[in-house]
Amino acid sequence: MGVISAVRRLWRHAPFRRLLTLRVLSQAADGTLQVGMASYILFSPQSQPDAWAIAGVLALTLLPFTVIGPFVSPLLDRWSRRDVALYSDIARAVLATIIGVIIFSGLTTGAWAIVLFGALLVAMSINRFMLAGLSAGLQHTVERDEFLTASSIVPTVGPLGVVLGAVIGFAVRFGFGDLLGADKANSLVFLIAAAGFVGSVLICRGFSRDALGPSADEADEAEPTGARDVARGLAEAGRHLRTRPTAIVALALMGVTRLLFGLLSVAVILAARHLWHPVSDPDAALADLSIWGVATGAGFILAAPLVPVLARRFGLGRTAVGLQIGAAVVSLVSAFTTWKLGLFVISFLIGLAVQSFKICVDTIVQAHVDDQYKGRVFTFYDMAFNGAFVLAGVVAAFVLPASGLSVAAFIGIAVAYAACAFAMASARRRLGASTFEEGTESLTAPAGAGDSPLPA
Repeated sequence: MGVISAVRRLWRHAPFRRLLTLRVLSQAADGTLQVGMASYILFSPQSQPDAWAIAGVLALTLLPFTVIGPFVSPLLDRWSRRDVALYSDIARAVLATIIGVIIFSGLTTGAWAIVLFGALLVAMSINRFMLAGLSAGLQHTVERDEFLTASSIVPTVGPLGVVLGAVIGFAVRFGFGDLLGADKANSLVFLIAAAGFVGSVLICRGFSRDALGPSADEADEAEPTGARDVARGLAEAGRHLRTRPTAIVALALMGVTRLLFGLLSVAVILAARHLWHPVSDPDAALADLSIWGVATGAGFILAAPLVPVLARRFGLGRTAVGLQIGAAVVSLVSAFTTWKLGLFVISFLIGLAVQSFKICVDTIVQAHVDDQYKGRVFTFYDMAFNGAFVLAGVVAAFVLPASGLSVAAFIGIAVAYAACAFAMASARRRLGASTFEEGTESLTAPAGAGDSPLPA
């Protein structure tokens, strides 16, 4: 089933329409918020960021919920998920407004700097908690036999919101940068993000308090939420995962590919800031980064329709190996060019390959992990996914030059992708090729056959 036909079928459910609108609008506001953060920290006239500064931004964005997520996520099975979404975006609207006012006023030193970065940290951390709640509540907006289709469509559409919000943020930053100055334009970006969060709050208010669950039965059956109980549950999931070697291989390789993509991202940011433009011209660097972000985002979005085609033709296991080989070849080409447009095209292809591989990993983990452990195993997934990107910033600080582009580093990235392809191919031979095809019925069903969902 294609994306359009799948959405058309689900669109007849008013709760699903509202949930999808809420998710797109909230993620668009989050995309605008991220642009404001990156512009202020990395692309303001007074900043001259290096890889350590970028690693700090990544840590600020990704680490907090990665660390505390396992201990607060069980609350989503006890609290009203509609209220979680509602109050999360109320909080983010307030925080984005505070950040915008602080930057606009110029009070960005001393205690005000602590308030500023504390607000940024909390605002970014809330995002993943809210999205987890919306994912858990999705099943309450569609029929039971449509859940797999819905859970595949929503993560595909969500990134469109992020890209849209980022484009709005960049447009505001550039449109008002000359008129207001960089910092005041950045403050306006944060205020636009706050307006987006207010819009998502208004959409969320259309749900009744229990519309997204949990139901009384779900709340009664929820896992205990104490720290020891959560730790014990994660340990049980870890023991279960050790009996699923196919899932372990997929998760490990996902972490490596995420780190390699992170290295490319840091390299492009440094090149835009220090190589392609004078350090005194952050606006031009930010413009290049916006083009790079759109190119990479396009690769992410196109991965969803690409993987079913490849899986039907070659099988999921071979597709995963081929994607890594493709990433290796493209990365090797990138080692021998500093051409800006060429690197944008390369980033599109790498984004397409990495996101396509992630879809393969999602499918493998879903197929090989028992239902009662999936939530906790995906906690490991989330920790590895985000932690690897932060680690990429740290590694970049040691291996990348100030200009970002290094022949040796990019050859190393290409070799690492090739090693991932070899590891996946070896695992297919050792564990059996058929084990990597489990759970792929929705991927390999002919287009238009029944109601087969797309991959998440």
